[in-house]
Amino acid sequence: MDKISKLFKDSYKELIEKVTWPNWAQLQQSTMVTLAATLVITGIIWIMDFAAGNVLKFIYNQLF
Repeated sequence: MDKISKLFKDSYKELIEKVTWPNWAQLQQSTMVTLAATLVITGIIWIMDFAAGNVLKFIYNQLF
């Protein structure tokens, strides 16, 4: 039980003393970068899905 207690105490100490938290401006910038990357990746996946769907429809129409 002492090991578990020590683990939680050490984790809390590390969280409070060693972790550096971003300020508001850094947080906003990181959020915008994440949002932009998510939108770009979503767009790329949508384009790939759209293209693959149209290619498969074309192939199916040619075969059947």
